[in-house]
Amino acid sequence: MPERILVCTAWPYANASLHPGHMAGVYVPADTFARFQRLRGNEVLMVSGSDCHGTPITVRAEQEGVSPAEIAARFHQEFLGYWERLGISYDLYTTTMTDNHRRVTQDIFLKLLRQGDIFTQTMVSPYDPVVGRFLPDRYVEGTCPNCGYPRARGDQCDNCGRPLDPQQLIDPRSTLSGQPPQFRETEHFFLDLRRVNAVLLEWARQQTQWRPNVYNFTIRYLEDGLQPRAITRDIEWGIPIPVAGYEDKRIYVWFEAVIGYLSASVEWAALRGEPDAWERWWKQPSRSYYFIGKDNIVFHTVIWPGELMAYGGLNLPYDVPSNEFMNYEGEKFSKSRGVGIFMPELLEQFDPDPIRYYLTANAPEQADSDFSLRELVRRNNDELVATWGNLVHRTLTFVQRYFEGRAPRPGGDPLVQEEIERACAAVTAGLEAARFKDTLGEAFALARFGNRYFDEKAPWKLVKQDREACAAILGDLLHIVNALKVLLAPFLPFSSARLHTLLGYQDSLEARGWRMEPLPTGQPLPPPTPLFTKLE
Repeated sequence: MPERILVCTAWPYANASLHPGHMAGVYVPADTFARFQRLRGNEVLMVSGSDCHGTPITVRAEQEGVSPAEIAARFHQEFLGYWERLGISYDLYTTTMTDNHRRVTQDIFLKLLRQGDIFTQTMVSPYDPVVGRFLPDRYVEGTCPNCGYPRARGDQCDNCGRPLDPQQLIDPRSTLSGQPPQFRETEHFFLDLRRVNAVLLEWARQQTQWRPNVYNFTIRYLEDGLQPRAITRDIEWGIPIPVAGYEDKRIYVWFEAVIGYLSASVEWAALRGEPDAWERWWKQPSRSYYFIGKDNIVFHTVIWPGELMAYGGLNLPYDVPSNEFMNYEGEKFSKSRGVGIFMPELLEQFDPDPIRYYLTANAPEQADSDFSLRELVRRNNDELVATWGNLVHRTLTFVQRYFEGRAPRPGGDPLVQEEIERACAAVTAGLEAARFKDTLGEAFALARFGNRYFDEKAPWKLVKQDREACAAILGDLLHIVNALKVLLAPFLPFSSARLHTLLGYQDSLEARGWRMEPLPTGQPLPPPTPLFTKLE
């Protein structure tokens, strides 16, 4: 029976261009997984959007002298271009600025408030006397008390991933004036995470399918014990608090952004004219996957599940595939410091499948990795062109030249069938487990086998001695190519779709699904063209 699969990706702040590390850590693996599940015949809903209410948006808006909405709209459009160029196949990519998102967020807020999961309390917040305003947490930087990182933010340390409050920072300073902030009392709403701590810990201990870094971090965090956490701030940009008397405050981004997964699903259903369709992934049996970077683990394994548990009746995350960081030659990507290349430039220089291939082959699944343009070019030339592209082109060219461009009947060599079945089993299991780097290697092992098989059988000699035996070998080679077309389709959707046409099919690759079948005997093949271009 087909399963329902919900694929969610972290919501990027709409304040700056994204870089290859974002793609490698979140968006390319999520799309690879979604494409695989669709090919398997499962019912997939893939949603996300641009986070338009975060402090980084207001910082940039102040720097440019425009409204936060203008900044968010500009970069949201840029992000949409990335997804189209890279083939990131969202069912809906929206924003946190919609009326729908506001309604869903306020509904959850009010229900939790009525239940006592949210309460009001006076807290101390950072105030910059130089500029005369309360500071959002991200406007305060200092040294992390947990790991000593000197540029931790007031909401979270990017180095160790621990959520923070500004008062916890050592030597805090305002990012607006550079001066130490004052800490003044102000009333806010708090989410009482203590009420779900025990049940969250019990649930988390059962999630043995999580990656070790996700599982261990979450268990340690929950065992330390949760405390109430403020979910509103003294800011003007964000979701209004639906309670009289708090018009000058807003719901804080860390509480409302994760609600976007639900609100995007609701919006998708409404746009389809089926307003209840979202419930199939949220209230009925399904598996939900949240693709994130390691700095977002706590929000997706603790905070969001805590909100869902308190709200009740909605499915909890099944898996949270979290990657480490992809850096640029040992340093973090930074446009201001001129470190790295960013997506607009990268997409101008390279086709999407070589980008997707390199980011997957060099993915930071187990440890941080480094991006290198030189290595991207090398992998394109040595692996896409010289291995996979070479197998395809030499096979199709031979069929055109010696067999009138029609697929010969496969010989059914047991070795060929064994290698195809091995690759199919390995790739299927790897993708099902949301493992991509090593799984891509399993597919390319079949491509390398195909090239060895071609060389060992030497059809250029055999065709002159035994045309029938040569035809059988070419049929087996076409079987390898056709199987690899499917196995690589989640990773390399553009070239796989083009190869589907070069193999003589008139329908779409997706219509045929996750099947590793030989070509129909006699199927006419159009003249071949190279799948990939060698790069200098």
